[in-house]
Amino acid sequence: MRKVFCAVFVLSIIAVFGVYQLFFNIDNLPEGDFLTQVDSPNGLYSINAYIVNGGATVAYSVRCELAYKKESQKPRNIYWNYRENEVSINWLDNETVLINGHRLQVHSDVFDFRRHR
Repeated sequence: MRKVFCAVFVLSIIAVFGVYQLFFNIDNLPEGDFLTQVDSPNGLYSINAYIVNGGATVAYSVRCELAYKKESQKPRNIYWNYRENEVSINWLDNETVLINGHRLQVHSDVFDFRRHR
């Protein structure tokens, strides 16, 4: 009985982790088609915006990533919103950006429509 419980418990954890990775992790979003790039005022970062076509039955989405120009870090997704097909990006200062009306601190904030309903 104990072995069965342990096996079910381990399989449940693997299933929950798999669902999270596939459906809720912002790092596993579809790439999309490039829309625009807007550099930060100090030139250290840029926001790259992409439009993602979900297919015939799903609306367009906008994905934005923070790209590091001088550091060797890979880009990091910071914005994902459903039912958008255009993007407005305005840097407020070197660390703060306004994307389609959502204010983000680029090093700590993430906007994901699945968590902000």
